[in-house]
Parts: sequence; C-alpha cells; structure tokens
Amino acid sequence: MPVPFFSVIITTYNRAELLKRALESLIKQTDSDWEAIIVDDASDDDTYPQIKPYLKKYPQIRYLKKEHSGEPLSKNAGIFSSSGKYVTFLDSDDEYDPGHLESRKEILENDSSIRFLQGGVMVLGNQYVPDRYDPEKSVSLSDCVIGGTFFIERDLLISLGGFKDIYLGADADLLERALKKGIVVKEAKLSTYVYHHETEDSITNMLFSDKKLNK
Repeated sequence: MPVPFFSVIITTYNRAELLKRALESLIKQTDSDWEAIIVDDASDDDTYPQIKPYLKKYPQIRYLKKEHSGEPLSKNAGIFSSSGKYVTFLDSDDEYDPGHLESRKEILENDSSIRFLQGGVMVLGNQYVPDRYDPEKSVSLSDCVIGGTFFIERDLLISLGGFKDIYLGADADLLERALKKGIVVKEAKLSTYVYHHETEDSITNMLFSDKKLNK
C-alpha cells in the first residue's frame, strides 16, 4: 500500500463524545492523504462502541487499545505504529479546521528541507496553563508550543525517541531536543489547529482546579 503523507496520532482516555468531534474534523479535511491511529489509553467508558462505525466506514482509521500509561507514552505507541512520511497529532478534545492538513502539506512540499513544523493554533477558552517548571505559576499559551500543531518527519521523531514520560512540558521537551540536535524548526502561521481549552477535563485545566482546591 502507498505510504500516506500524514500519520495522525489521536490519543484518548474516556472522551468518547469529544473524540467523535475530533474524528469528524479529520474526516472533513480537504486533503485525504492520511492515516489515523486512535490510541486508547485503557478507557473504561464506551469509547470503542462509539467510534466503531468510523472504523468500519474509514479503513484508514485504526484503533489501538493499550494499558494505561498517560499521554506521552500513548503518543509513542501511535508513532511506532504509524507509517506516514510525517507524523502529526490531534488531541481527542481538539479539532482541525477543514484546511489544516492541506495547508501544512503545501508548506512541507514547497520546502523539502523542513523536517519539523509547528505552530498555527486557535485557542478557545482558558488562555493560560501551569508553568512546566513551577505548576503554581501560570503562563500564557501564546508563549507555549502546542504539540497538536507538530508535523515531524517520522524517521526524525523516532530517532529522537519520541516523547519523554513527563506530566507537563513533553511537547516543549521534544522541541528542545530537536533544536539541540541542530534540527531547523519552522513555524506555520495559519491558525488551523483548534485547541479546546474550555473543557473541564483537559489536563491543564484540571491542574488549575487542583491548585484552587489545595489553597
């Protein structure tokens, strides 16, 4: 089978309804040269029955259920199961603008030297997250990298060892390791990744809630 241009890794844990929204945004992409791997981090809700119709209708969407280990290691499981030229991500509570993949493909095809592309996000809801070095402090998302926007050459991503198993800042850590190896990272400006930060069960919003409860 031909190698897809994109492998879209979708990690999820007990987000059946939100996951369907993410899948709908992927299916509506104007570029269809992709495969998707749903990595279910041991959900105990009705995730599989809810997405089973998508798996039957769209053979380019695969499903992988694994033991619970958290988001970074779940992403790694998806990466090593992927086959695309570039790996990208779609968090199960986020979505893509219809032209997201097409716009990034145009950038990557116009400059074959790009091995790592990031940026181009629309943030809905809370504009702040806990600081990766001091969760008691808050930083603006405008000063952060958003892992969902990453497009990384698969071979490069594997050579970097994927994501480290850390609770906060796994995306920034991966970017920093790439930069240390001399990888040129390009930034996309078009805000076509829709980051839903208004949901209560997002990791960073739950951290904010924990901080309030502990005060």
